[in-house]
Amino acid sequence: MRLGPPRLTAAVALLAAAGTLAACSGTSASSTKLTGLGGSSTTAHPEWSKYTFVIGDNGGDGSQVLAQELGTFASAPYKVTFARFTYGPPLIAAAASGQIDIGSVGDVPPITGAAKEYGFSVVGVGHYLDTTTADEDIIVPKGSPITSVAQLRGKKIAVPQGSSAHGELLLTLENAGLTPSDVHIVFLSPAEVVTAFESGKVDAADIWNPPVEIAVQQQGARILSPGLPPNDILSEYYVAPDRDLTGARRAAFTDLFERLAGEFAWANKHPDEYAKALAQEDGISLTDAKGVVPASEVYVAPVTPADVQSEQKLANAFFQAGQIDKVVNISNISTNVLPSGYDSMNSPGTSN
Repeated sequence: MRLGPPRLTAAVALLAAAGTLAACSGTSASSTKLTGLGGSSTTAHPEWSKYTFVIGDNGGDGSQVLAQELGTFASAPYKVTFARFTYGPPLIAAAASGQIDIGSVGDVPPITGAAKEYGFSVVGVGHYLDTTTADEDIIVPKGSPITSVAQLRGKKIAVPQGSSAHGELLLTLENAGLTPSDVHIVFLSPAEVVTAFESGKVDAADIWNPPVEIAVQQQGARILSPGLPPNDILSEYYVAPDRDLTGARRAAFTDLFERLAGEFAWANKHPDEYAKALAQEDGISLTDAKGVVPASEVYVAPVTPADVQSEQKLANAFFQAGQIDKVVNISNISTNVLPSGYDSMNSPGTSN
């Protein structure tokens, strides 16, 4: 059973490029629409001019295009480049090795990365504005006889291992009274998940947007109900190597993070422009991008005890389900760099 025209495959193929794409400078914008962000200057911080920060782009969230269009880093005294990753786990590994300086991932990659004893820190949280819709879903092909999660018993489900979709699958199965051993989980890369779904080699797939939106809108795929209970997976996590969290570099890093957060706050208030950025960065139609926007909007905030508790609950569930082989302590990998009480929704320059 195929998805017809290769639009879904093309969208995910963009996510499947090995390692990173060619980095481009975030300071190339001719004008700055975001004003007041960071507020630093070369005169005030001459030492910052020696820094180059690499932002990891996890699957095309529009951040690179937005930075170019808005001039997010145009006034920054440091240099900024972007690197593209297939999904969360490779980005976590890159942060741990110092190949990138910051990047956002879903709930699960920090857990699986910590279980592998990678060295990185969670430095902030992106909370989804839409608290009723998960960015990941279990989908079945058009015409599939499967109409509920309970009917997945004994079925093959494709999912990227260690991804946020992996966590969504685990919690959704649990909510339906199933365990991972009740189904056949097939771990594949994001692009391979789509290929397996297209070819009918699996009965279902758990993946994120834009592939979900494209499959549903263009090919008649269905999202299983009841699916994930609301409020179970509502955050993404910003990670960084420990090297950026000390000394003079830490202050510059905080400035970088505030600018990046302000960029997404601006995008939340300009959904049409955000959709255009997503369409350009993901190689999808503007119509499909507009469908993705509601599930993609986030506001950035410091890590709170509630965030740690929520992530710890998921980490414990992963361990109990045998998806990781050691207990993970989330508080040990959490380090705030944003000012206490920081609110990206009301940061300077986000209302333009």
